[in-house]
Amino acid sequence: MGVTIPPLKRSDFLTGQPLVDGAEICAGSTYAVTNPATGKTLANVVKLGAAQTRRAIESNSRAFIDWRKRPAQERARLLHDWLALVRLHRHDLGLLMTAEQGKPLAEALGEVDYAASFIQWFAEEARRVYGEVIPASADRRIVVIRQPVGVVGAITPWNFPAAMITRKVAPALAAGCTVTLKPSELTPMTAFALAKLALEAGIPPGVFNVVCGDAPAIGSVLTSHPDVTKFTFTGSTAIGKLLTAQCAATLKRVSMELGGNAPLLVFDDADLDQAVEGAIASKFRNTGQTCVCANRILVESGIHDRFVEALAARVSAFRVGNGLEGATDQGPLITASALVKVQGHVADAAAQGAQLVTGGKRHEAGDLFFQPTVLTGASPAMRLADEETFGPVAPVFRFETEAEALALANATHSGLAAYAFTRDIDRAWRVSEGLETGMVGLNSGIVSTETAPFGGIKESGLGREGSRHGIEEFLEMKTISVGVRPESPV
Repeated sequence: MGVTIPPLKRSDFLTGQPLVDGAEICAGSTYAVTNPATGKTLANVVKLGAAQTRRAIESNSRAFIDWRKRPAQERARLLHDWLALVRLHRHDLGLLMTAEQGKPLAEALGEVDYAASFIQWFAEEARRVYGEVIPASADRRIVVIRQPVGVVGAITPWNFPAAMITRKVAPALAAGCTVTLKPSELTPMTAFALAKLALEAGIPPGVFNVVCGDAPAIGSVLTSHPDVTKFTFTGSTAIGKLLTAQCAATLKRVSMELGGNAPLLVFDDADLDQAVEGAIASKFRNTGQTCVCANRILVESGIHDRFVEALAARVSAFRVGNGLEGATDQGPLITASALVKVQGHVADAAAQGAQLVTGGKRHEAGDLFFQPTVLTGASPAMRLADEETFGPVAPVFRFETEAEALALANATHSGLAAYAFTRDIDRAWRVSEGLETGMVGLNSGIVSTETAPFGGIKESGLGREGSRHGIEEFLEMKTISVGVRPESPV
């Protein structure tokens, strides 16, 4: 069924060992990490639980005493050294990511670059943590300084095994915090490799730990341990709500980047080619397994048929297969349950009157592959209108007016991302401001960059990642009120 992974220059990236306090944990029970394209075992990973997580947090607490005191310039230099090693091992990291997650190799290499961009950005932001002086009165001055929040617990998902890590860990380390990270049990290898490179770059032991294994036990410790003062999570809304509730007992600062149900609006005056390219970039990246995917494509009647025809022509030509065996556009879904959900959404839509334009079935490439799919006649009553499909299915909804489009787009509890395509400048402003989301891609299917804040409203989360605002999530403000004696009379 094909290769599991080609030989790596860094064969130690395949050891499958968590990293705590600068040392790999080699002993203990293990579980298999498999390549979703082939079903073959990639590595046997040591499975950790509550005790090891507590040990990791305790090492964070010890390391924090020194790390927080390091000059910002020194933390910046160490992050730049980490960045250099990530770039040096770009190809190995891309191969590893494709092997454990399934995305096409070109996308995996692009994600390594994206992950590196966060390290670079926050290495530079480390030196820009400014305070302020507030005028008070003749006998008092008020100074505000910013200090690291402390030990950070972080949980990241399987769909972006590198970028979701550096988007959290780089600003935390730049701010002077220490981190214990739990990556997804499905894709831990990239996390282990990144942690090794951080250690090799000179980031001290205990500053950046990685634990993986018993997810409920690890999550419970990260959300309840009194030494963890900040908790950050990327994943489903349901799990995010649960973890937020667990953090309440110790009043941790919380950042949540949760699920989406992104609408993509195409108006009659849109550039057709640009709209199709944007829909493909948004909907089918990572085989439709992203939180900012265009889950609902809303197209105005006048352009509807031409848009569907052009989109289906492109989608039907996608190359589907193992990303390690040649050029591909679409890889496998991550698990069997993910495939079942995609099948269920397509079947439900068809039962309620949707028409398949292309795709709609399992793909012959392997057990977890699904044909890239376009369907029309989608309606709000269908499951795919209310649930994230997280797969390569593009449902097209028809609308007649701008007001109707906005009402359909906003009819969701999620509010992460949205997209709109129009050449009318007035409509562009009205729609961008009217969409109830944290991010809008206007005439673009991409909203993610290290320079812009990433995050949602409604039930899509709390806080922002990336940009200059991203480091603020890991800083506390301290007010220092300074008494000033009046000048003595001559």
